[in-house]
Amino acid sequence: MTKPAAKRTVDMQILADWVEPRSRVLDLGCGRGSLLDSLVQSKDIFAVGVDFEFEKIATCVQLGVTVYQGDMLEFMRSFPDGHFDRVICSRTLEEVADPAAVIAEALRVGRAVTVGFVNHGFWRNRLATLLHGRKPRNAVYTKDWFESRPSNPVGVADFEHFCAVKGYRVTRRALLGGDWRTPCLFAPNLLAGYALYDLAK
Repeated sequence: MTKPAAKRTVDMQILADWVEPRSRVLDLGCGRGSLLDSLVQSKDIFAVGVDFEFEKIATCVQLGVTVYQGDMLEFMRSFPDGHFDRVICSRTLEEVADPAAVIAEALRVGRAVTVGFVNHGFWRNRLATLLHGRKPRNAVYTKDWFESRPSNPVGVADFEHFCAVKGYRVTRRALLGGDWRTPCLFAPNLLAGYALYDLAK
């Protein structure tokens, strides 16, 4: 198992621990459906995913995951308030055009919203930028800027400031060190490699 794949396994385990059995879960930017497929098997959830890329949608269909291809905001607007028990945005907000609107709509259709993101403020990213004056290149940021999608790199401090400004409650969080395994208990904006938050209004 490669290092990124191993890290993704830890990420998925934390998400699985937070999801209630037999709940209704929407995964925004569901990718190839591996998270939802795992949750269906382990938690017997009602799962729905949404993604924009046809190739990933096709993989979801092969897994038997219910999935919608298209714009996630448009998709969420078709549901009433509180339709889902949980909406998951795992490594998604960094790539959407309007992350604030996505979270607001997710909190409308979901009773809880789980957000996971790579901490851009992690010390290795800061050091790489300081030394080279360029976008970091590592196991997480694998592409040059000209090969990447539009992105909104976010750090722990940025995200918590956003929640405070918008008045969103952080009901729990998991901050992991650079190995994405060890809990980060000190200076997370500098030392955490990955962050997971549960939000509520």
